[in-house]
Amino acid sequence: MPLITVNGVRLNYYDNAPAQQGRSAPPVLLVMGSGGSGRAWHLHQVPALVAAGFRVVSFDNRGIAPSDECPEGFGIDDLVADTAALIGELGLGPCPVVGVSMGAHIAQELALTRPELVGRLVLMATRARSDVLRTALSRAEIDLYDQGVTLPAAYEAVIQAMQNLSPRTLDDDVLARDWLDVLELTRVSGPGHRAQLGVSAMPDRRPAYRGIRAPSRVIAFQDDLIAPPRLGREVAEAIPGADFEVVPDCGHYGYLEAPDAVNKSIVEFLRG
Repeated sequence: MPLITVNGVRLNYYDNAPAQQGRSAPPVLLVMGSGGSGRAWHLHQVPALVAAGFRVVSFDNRGIAPSDECPEGFGIDDLVADTAALIGELGLGPCPVVGVSMGAHIAQELALTRPELVGRLVLMATRARSDVLRTALSRAEIDLYDQGVTLPAAYEAVIQAMQNLSPRTLDDDVLARDWLDVLELTRVSGPGHRAQLGVSAMPDRRPAYRGIRAPSRVIAFQDDLIAPPRLGREVAEAIPGADFEVVPDCGHYGYLEAPDAVNKSIVEFLRG
């Protein structure tokens, strides 16, 4: 888990490659969503991509320790600049970029501002705008933090599960218990996460995304309450030539709930 300094901020990153090829393997960059560590990719996506012959780089966005938390705050432009600088420092570009949720937002903006760094785009659980409900959710979460409200860990885990998982998972008592335990143990809080929450409120970027030229695949998750498929479809319709896929029986954490289907889609598209 080396640290690299870009734009005056230390980013913690992970670099994995097939043993036979090492760093000569074609690279792909994975960009995590709000409140998540780059380690989450290692459960399913990193092993699948390495097995497919890719060098896989993931990282902890600013705001998530051990990367700098940046308590003074930051915005989407800072996160995009960090990602661009990381690609440059590691000599990855142009490379495919895979993002989920806020990470997809970063990838979309990167493809606009630094198109020379981006090969292909895989955008999961994404959207091009904040509708009324998602804007209200973002403001409510920020208000909780700003008012110093600390929810019991067990309660917060239940709320996270209901927001991010599919009914199929929640109706399975064994899976539900496992997820509740994981969510309770991995809760994230602090000024860095608060700053990331502010990034989720976005204007309508559909007109801008018509300027993206990277070959793109948008993957939505059928039961996603945070970024429902209808909002993902808007992204695919805005990006010229983008294709669109809905993975069934999974929520916002679809890349963890349905990893085989998600990994198959990613690998097939990146090999395209």
